[in-house]
Amino acid sequence: MLRGYLSILLLVSISWSIGLVKSHEVSGRWSCDSHSETRIEANFRPGIVTLDGRPDDWTDVDGLDFALLPALDPHEDDAYKGGKATFKALHDGSAVYFLVEVEGDYVYSKGVNNKCPSVALMFQVGENASYHNMGGCEESPGTCSSKTCKGHEVDIMHFSIGSAIPGRLYGGNPIDNRDGYGGDRFGHLVDVYSWNPHCRYLDGLGPSGNDTSAQNDWRGAWWHDSFTAQTGFLEEDSPYTSAGQKGKFYFEFSRPLRTMDRLQQDVQFTIGQLSKMAVAFWYPVDGNPWHGSGHYSASCDWLSLDVALTSSALTRVVSRSSWDAASAFSLIISVVAFCLSVFVGYSVAKNKSVPFIPMQQL
Repeated sequence: MLRGYLSILLLVSISWSIGLVKSHEVSGRWSCDSHSETRIEANFRPGIVTLDGRPDDWTDVDGLDFALLPALDPHEDDAYKGGKATFKALHDGSAVYFLVEVEGDYVYSKGVNNKCPSVALMFQVGENASYHNMGGCEESPGTCSSKTCKGHEVDIMHFSIGSAIPGRLYGGNPIDNRDGYGGDRFGHLVDVYSWNPHCRYLDGLGPSGNDTSAQNDWRGAWWHDSFTAQTGFLEEDSPYTSAGQKGKFYFEFSRPLRTMDRLQQDVQFTIGQLSKMAVAFWYPVDGNPWHGSGHYSASCDWLSLDVALTSSALTRVVSRSSWDAASAFSLIISVVAFCLSVFVGYSVAKNKSVPFIPMQQL
């Protein structure tokens, strides 16, 4: 029964991938004025983030602002009209955290993913993997495999919120991870790998079948400025607020720096090293459902993610603390020296006041 269930999942995953092929094809020559020199700093800031989709924890974390341009035709005239996006990142030495903020009027259709906003993060895994064409392997769906497309792997986290309750946690869960694949039957925060748009699969699934060692290592939640609930939403509260309200959407994610992947499907983050990544956003413009490649991107090439050794803020604190300690120690030494000099001076002055008595008079 389990084998039949996994076979169905495999077919669904393949159909999902093939269904997006036409929309990912680019007509004409690809051109790109990239921001490849842009660096996103993920500083060491342990213990400040609660993964609930709300942005309050991130107030003191610096972010980068981006204009969102169409992924396949990145011209400013066709930029996302709702506003800009801000991207923030940090790590705590064990996991890396991301926050995507996007300005936009509130829109939500329960159970219809492509009539709700959606976000994806993509990371280079194989050394030859390109941003364009999601890895850039030139093989077709019938020939792409871990051998023919070796070196073109990219890791993708995609969160479609049509079945996700705001503020609730989605992604990897014991039920789906038990079956050894990157799905999320509860909120569609999925862990995907790709060699090109034609060959994209949930982790653990692929053209050669299912490998039960895979799992979804991502967790995430979402929020919007217009929400007023403080105690949390339930599914029956959908659509959670009225449509058209101004504000920002927030998408918050985390994942361990290192995973147990042995299939070359997960990016592995290393403290002190750069990783290549991209950010994508879908929005149902004018209420029209979005399609697979109808997304906006923060750049038309890879962005650099720096998982830093220390936090710049922490460095400033440590430096200031070191200076304060040294200053205090110097002050103590100075006071002690002054007191000793006063004591010695007093002793000398006191001894001079004693009358001299010749030895023969003793």
